[in-house]
Amino acid sequence: MKTHPKLDLVLERNVDVAPELVWMAWTVPAHLMKWFTPRPWSTVECEIDLRPGGVFNTVMQSPEGQKFPNVGCFLEIVPNRKLVWTNALITDFRPAGPPSPNCPFSFTAMIEIEPSGAGTKYTATVLHHDEAARTQHAEMGFHEGWGAAVDQLVAHMKEVRASR
Repeated sequence: MKTHPKLDLVLERNVDVAPELVWMAWTVPAHLMKWFTPRPWSTVECEIDLRPGGVFNTVMQSPEGQKFPNVGCFLEIVPNRKLVWTNALITDFRPAGPPSPNCPFSFTAMIEIEPSGAGTKYTATVLHHDEAARTQHAEMGFHEGWGAAVDQLVAHMKEVRASR
């Protein structure tokens, strides 16, 4: 996919866990809840219905105990290779309504997972409808937050791999 530098944010990393483990981290709620939110925040709820039109919901919790629901809908699923979802839609492609205070803009996120040696090339691309939304997301700490989450994903899945 060709990205638009004024509308899209991209985080790309080579990580030293296999694509299947990255996929598992993204698609199994018990795993996703361990890494998805940059610490000291946490993910306290997760619902995944892994199909186009299926639900992708998480609830993040601040260190002070405030809860922030994030409701989304899967658009595309290619096992062990690609996940695409949006917060502009809810289950079965229904419009989500106005954005929420914790995420005041709509976006579409794409996670691409490619084998790379013994690890994975991991690319997260987030598409925004205008430059203002992209700028706002960047200023909210997209690269820092999504980067910290990837580090947590890798650490968690290394523990999972070691326990097998």
